[in-house]
Amino acid sequence: MNDRDQPKWIDPFPGFTFRETLVTAEAGEQARALGCCGIDAAVFGGDADPAFFIAHAIAAGVANGISADGSVNMLQGLVQHRPVPLDTPLAVNGRVLSVEPVPRGNVVGTEVWFSGEDGARYITTARKSLRPDPAKTGARGAGERPAPVVEDPLALAEIGAFAFEPEQVKAYNSELNPIHFEPEAAARAGFRAPIIGGGMGVHFIMAALWRRQRPQSFDLDIYFRRPIFWDDAGTVRLARDGERWTALCLEKDGKVQTEARINGLA
Repeated sequence: MNDRDQPKWIDPFPGFTFRETLVTAEAGEQARALGCCGIDAAVFGGDADPAFFIAHAIAAGVANGISADGSVNMLQGLVQHRPVPLDTPLAVNGRVLSVEPVPRGNVVGTEVWFSGEDGARYITTARKSLRPDPAKTGARGAGERPAPVVEDPLALAEIGAFAFEPEQVKAYNSELNPIHFEPEAAARAGFRAPIIGGGMGVHFIMAALWRRQRPQSFDLDIYFRRPIFWDDAGTVRLARDGERWTALCLEKDGKVQTEARINGLA
Protein backbone atom coordinates (compact mmCIF):
# COMPACT_ATOMS: atom_id res chain seq x y z
CA MET A 1 0.00 0.00 0.00
CA ASN A 2 1.53 3.35 -0.96
CA ASP A 3 0.97 6.70 0.75
CA ARG A 4 -1.72 7.65 -1.73
CA ASP A 5 -3.66 4.45 -0.93
CA GLN A 6 -3.24 4.75 2.86
CA PRO A 7 -6.65 5.35 4.47
CA LYS A 8 -7.15 8.48 6.52
CA TRP A 9 -7.89 7.03 9.94
CA ILE A 10 -11.04 8.18 11.70
CA ASP A 11 -12.43 7.75 15.19
CA PRO A 12 -15.47 5.49 14.74
CA PHE A 13 -18.83 6.98 15.65
CA PRO A 14 -22.36 5.51 15.72
CA GLY A 15 -24.10 5.82 12.37
CA PHE A 16 -20.92 5.90 10.27
CA THR A 17 -21.75 4.04 7.04
CA PHE A 18 -19.19 2.18 4.94
CA ARG A 19 -18.94 2.78 1.23
CA GLU A 20 -19.57 -0.44 -0.69
CA THR A 21 -16.57 -2.59 -1.56
CA LEU A 22 -16.19 -5.97 -3.25
CA VAL A 23 -14.62 -9.25 -2.14
CA THR A 24 -14.33 -12.76 -3.57
CA ALA A 25 -13.95 -15.91 -1.50
CA GLU A 26 -11.16 -17.47 -3.56
CA ALA A 27 -10.67 -21.24 -3.48
CA GLY A 28 -6.86 -21.04 -3.62
CA GLU A 29 -6.61 -18.51 -0.81
CA GLN A 30 -8.99 -20.54 1.35
CA ALA A 31 -6.88 -23.67 0.90
CA ARG A 32 -3.68 -21.75 1.72
CA ALA A 33 -5.01 -20.10 4.87
CA LEU A 34 -6.73 -23.23 6.19
CA GLY A 35 -3.46 -25.04 5.63
CA CYS A 36 -1.86 -22.61 8.08
CA CYS A 37 -4.35 -23.95 10.65
CA GLY A 38 -3.76 -27.58 9.75
CA ILE A 39 -7.31 -27.90 8.37
CA ASP A 40 -7.99 -29.74 5.11
CA ALA A 41 -9.92 -27.37 2.83
CA ALA A 42 -11.76 -30.38 1.37
CA VAL A 43 -13.94 -30.36 4.50
CA PHE A 44 -15.83 -27.41 3.01
CA GLY A 45 -16.22 -28.86 -0.49
CA GLY A 46 -17.15 -25.99 -2.79
CA ASP A 47 -18.30 -23.70 0.03
CA ALA A 48 -16.50 -20.71 1.49
CA ASP A 49 -15.62 -21.12 5.15
CA PRO A 50 -17.69 -18.37 6.84
CA ALA A 51 -14.90 -17.74 9.35
CA PHE A 52 -13.04 -15.83 6.63
CA PHE A 53 -15.76 -13.19 6.59
CA ILE A 54 -14.70 -12.09 10.07
CA ALA A 55 -11.42 -10.86 8.55
CA HIS A 56 -13.20 -9.57 5.44
CA ALA A 57 -15.44 -7.46 7.69
CA ILE A 58 -12.41 -6.03 9.51
CA ALA A 59 -10.78 -5.28 6.14
CA ALA A 60 -13.94 -3.42 5.08
CA GLY A 61 -13.57 -1.22 8.15
CA VAL A 62 -9.91 -0.57 7.35
CA ALA A 63 -10.83 0.36 3.77
CA ASN A 64 -13.24 2.90 5.25
CA GLY A 65 -10.64 4.44 7.57
CA ILE A 66 -11.17 2.43 10.78
CA SER A 67 -7.75 1.22 11.90
CA ALA A 68 -7.47 -2.38 13.14
CA ASP A 69 -4.06 -1.78 14.73
CA GLY A 70 -4.15 -3.18 18.27
CA SER A 71 -7.90 -3.89 18.34
CA VAL A 72 -9.11 -7.08 20.05
CA ASN A 73 -12.22 -8.97 18.94
CA MET A 74 -14.53 -9.67 21.90
CA LEU A 75 -17.86 -10.79 20.46
CA GLN A 76 -18.67 -11.92 16.94
CA GLY A 77 -22.15 -12.54 15.63
CA LEU A 78 -21.98 -14.68 12.49
CA VAL A 79 -25.05 -15.51 10.42
CA GLN A 80 -25.04 -17.57 7.24
CA HIS A 81 -28.22 -16.96 5.27
CA ARG A 82 -27.16 -19.38 2.51
CA PRO A 83 -23.89 -21.15 1.64
CA VAL A 84 -21.32 -19.04 -0.21
CA PRO A 85 -19.97 -20.81 -3.31
CA LEU A 86 -16.21 -20.36 -3.65
CA ASP A 87 -15.02 -17.78 -6.21
CA THR A 88 -18.31 -15.82 -5.96
CA PRO A 89 -17.96 -11.99 -6.06
CA LEU A 90 -19.75 -10.35 -3.13
CA ALA A 91 -20.74 -6.76 -2.34
CA VAL A 92 -19.64 -5.65 1.13
CA ASN A 93 -21.58 -3.04 3.13
CA GLY A 94 -21.39 -2.02 6.76
CA ARG A 95 -21.91 0.53 9.50
CA VAL A 96 -20.81 1.43 13.02
CA LEU A 97 -23.56 0.64 15.50
CA SER A 98 -22.06 1.80 18.81
CA VAL A 99 -19.01 3.22 20.60
CA GLU A 100 -18.80 2.53 24.34
CA PRO A 101 -16.05 4.05 26.55
CA VAL A 102 -14.48 1.48 28.91
CA PRO A 103 -11.48 1.66 31.27
CA ARG A 104 -9.07 0.27 28.63
CA GLY A 105 -10.32 2.42 25.72
CA ASN A 106 -13.46 2.03 23.59
CA VAL A 107 -15.61 -0.94 22.61
CA VAL A 108 -16.86 -0.45 19.04
CA GLY A 109 -19.85 -2.32 17.61
CA THR A 110 -20.10 -2.80 13.84
CA GLU A 111 -22.30 -4.70 11.40
CA VAL A 112 -21.02 -5.81 7.98
CA TRP A 113 -22.96 -7.85 5.44
CA PHE A 114 -22.07 -9.65 2.21
CA SER A 115 -24.55 -9.84 -0.68
CA GLY A 116 -24.69 -11.50 -4.08
CA GLU A 117 -25.51 -10.04 -7.47
CA ASP A 118 -29.20 -10.62 -6.69
CA GLY A 119 -28.91 -8.28 -3.67
CA ALA A 120 -29.73 -11.04 -1.16
CA ARG A 121 -27.39 -11.57 1.75
CA TYR A 122 -25.08 -14.54 2.08
CA ILE A 123 -23.40 -13.58 5.37
CA THR A 124 -24.01 -11.02 8.12
CA THR A 125 -21.37 -10.27 10.75
CA ALA A 126 -21.84 -8.21 13.91
CA ARG A 127 -18.71 -7.45 15.90
CA LYS A 128 -17.73 -5.86 19.19
CA SER A 129 -14.04 -5.09 19.52
CA LEU A 130 -11.88 -3.37 22.10
CA ARG A 131 -9.78 -0.49 20.79
CA PRO A 132 -7.17 -0.02 23.55
CA ASP A 133 -6.12 3.53 24.38
CA PRO A 134 -2.28 3.69 24.56
CA ALA A 135 -2.65 6.30 27.31
CA LYS A 136 -4.45 3.68 29.43
CA THR A 137 -1.89 0.87 29.17
CA GLY A 138 -2.19 -1.32 32.25
CA ALA A 139 -5.81 -0.39 32.91
CA ARG A 140 -8.22 -3.30 33.30
CA GLY A 141 -11.83 -3.56 32.21
CA ALA A 142 -13.54 -3.74 28.83
CA GLY A 143 -17.17 -3.29 29.83
CA GLU A 144 -19.80 -5.76 30.95
CA ARG A 145 -18.72 -9.37 30.46
CA PRO A 146 -21.48 -11.56 28.98
CA ALA A 147 -22.38 -14.72 30.88
CA PRO A 148 -20.47 -17.82 29.76
CA VAL A 149 -22.01 -20.13 27.19
CA VAL A 150 -20.00 -23.11 28.48
CA GLU A 151 -19.64 -23.40 32.25
CA ASP A 152 -17.43 -26.51 32.36
CA PRO A 153 -15.65 -27.28 29.08
CA LEU A 154 -14.14 -30.50 30.39
CA ALA A 155 -17.69 -31.87 30.81
CA LEU A 156 -18.23 -31.60 27.04
CA ALA A 157 -17.39 -34.12 24.33
CA GLU A 158 -13.95 -33.69 22.76
CA ILE A 159 -14.38 -33.70 18.98
CA GLY A 160 -11.11 -32.23 17.75
CA ALA A 161 -7.94 -30.32 18.57
CA PHE A 162 -6.14 -27.13 17.63
CA ALA A 163 -2.46 -26.23 17.74
CA PHE A 164 -0.55 -23.18 16.56
CA GLU A 165 3.07 -22.29 15.97
CA PRO A 166 4.41 -18.76 15.44
CA GLU A 167 5.38 -19.40 11.82
CA GLN A 168 1.86 -20.65 11.02
CA VAL A 169 0.26 -17.59 12.56
CA LYS A 170 2.62 -15.24 10.73
CA ALA A 171 1.89 -17.03 7.45
CA TYR A 172 -1.85 -16.65 7.96
CA ASN A 173 -3.43 -13.50 6.50
CA SER A 174 -3.12 -11.23 9.55
CA GLU A 175 -1.35 -8.19 8.14
CA LEU A 176 -4.16 -5.82 9.13
CA ASN A 177 -3.26 -6.02 12.83
CA PRO A 178 0.37 -6.35 14.03
CA ILE A 179 -0.64 -7.85 17.41
CA HIS A 180 -0.94 -11.11 15.43
CA PHE A 181 2.68 -11.17 14.26
CA GLU A 182 4.79 -8.52 16.06
CA PRO A 183 5.79 -9.25 19.68
CA GLU A 184 6.33 -5.52 20.30
CA ALA A 185 2.79 -4.67 19.14
CA ALA A 186 1.36 -7.48 21.27
CA ALA A 187 3.25 -6.17 24.30
CA ARG A 188 1.89 -2.65 23.73
CA ALA A 189 -1.62 -4.15 23.81
CA GLY A 190 -0.85 -5.95 27.08
CA PHE A 191 -0.19 -9.52 25.80
CA ARG A 192 2.78 -11.77 26.57
CA ALA A 193 3.11 -12.73 22.89
CA PRO A 194 1.24 -12.25 19.60
CA ILE A 195 -2.31 -13.63 19.60
CA ILE A 196 -4.14 -15.28 16.74
CA GLY A 197 -6.89 -13.35 14.98
CA GLY A 198 -10.34 -14.31 16.21
CA GLY A 199 -11.33 -15.74 12.84
CA MET A 200 -8.33 -18.05 12.81
CA GLY A 201 -9.71 -19.92 15.82
CA VAL A 202 -13.25 -19.89 14.42
CA HIS A 203 -12.06 -22.04 11.48
CA PHE A 204 -12.03 -25.00 13.87
CA ILE A 205 -15.64 -24.33 14.86
CA MET A 206 -16.70 -24.04 11.22
CA ALA A 207 -14.85 -27.23 10.28
CA ALA A 208 -16.69 -29.08 13.05
CA LEU A 209 -20.04 -27.92 11.67
CA TRP A 210 -19.16 -28.94 8.10
CA ARG A 211 -17.90 -32.35 9.21
CA ARG A 212 -21.34 -32.98 10.71
CA GLN A 213 -23.36 -31.68 7.77
CA ARG A 214 -23.28 -28.96 5.13
CA PRO A 215 -25.20 -26.15 6.89
CA GLN A 216 -27.65 -24.27 4.70
CA SER A 217 -27.96 -21.58 7.36
CA PHE A 218 -26.85 -20.87 10.90
CA ASP A 219 -26.81 -18.15 13.55
CA LEU A 220 -23.89 -18.08 16.00
CA ASP A 221 -22.81 -15.80 18.82
CA ILE A 222 -19.05 -16.23 19.19
CA TYR A 223 -17.25 -15.02 22.32
CA PHE A 224 -13.49 -14.55 22.50
CA ARG A 225 -13.03 -15.21 26.21
CA ARG A 226 -9.26 -15.48 26.41
CA PRO A 227 -6.49 -14.69 23.94
CA ILE A 228 -5.11 -17.64 22.02
CA PHE A 229 -1.38 -17.09 21.68
CA TRP A 230 0.61 -18.02 18.61
CA ASP A 231 2.10 -21.03 20.43
CA ASP A 232 -1.07 -22.37 22.11
CA ALA A 233 -2.75 -25.78 21.71
CA GLY A 234 -6.00 -27.25 23.03
CA THR A 235 -9.18 -29.12 22.19
CA VAL A 236 -12.45 -28.50 20.33
CA ARG A 237 -15.46 -29.46 22.44
CA LEU A 238 -19.19 -29.88 21.76
CA ALA A 239 -22.32 -29.30 23.87
CA ARG A 240 -25.59 -30.80 22.74
CA ASP A 241 -29.13 -31.41 23.86
CA GLY A 242 -29.92 -34.86 22.53
CA GLU A 243 -29.11 -34.68 18.83
CA ARG A 244 -29.27 -30.87 18.75
CA TRP A 245 -25.93 -29.09 18.86
CA THR A 246 -26.08 -26.11 21.25
CA ALA A 247 -22.49 -24.85 21.57
CA LEU A 248 -18.90 -25.40 20.49
CA CYS A 249 -15.75 -24.18 22.19
CA LEU A 250 -11.97 -24.14 22.01
CA GLU A 251 -10.52 -25.18 25.38
CA LYS A 252 -7.03 -25.06 26.87
CA ASP A 253 -6.07 -26.27 30.35
CA GLY A 254 -9.73 -26.57 31.34
CA LYS A 255 -10.56 -22.99 30.35
CA VAL A 256 -12.64 -21.71 27.45
CA GLN A 257 -10.64 -19.70 24.94
CA THR A 258 -13.34 -19.16 22.28
CA GLU A 259 -16.96 -20.33 22.46
CA ALA A 260 -19.93 -20.24 20.11
CA ARG A 261 -23.57 -20.36 21.06
CA ILE A 262 -25.60 -22.02 18.29
CA ASN A 263 -28.84 -20.04 18.03
CA GLY A 264 -29.94 -21.78 14.87
CA LEU A 265 -28.58 -24.47 12.55
CA ALA A 266 -30.26 -25.91 9.46
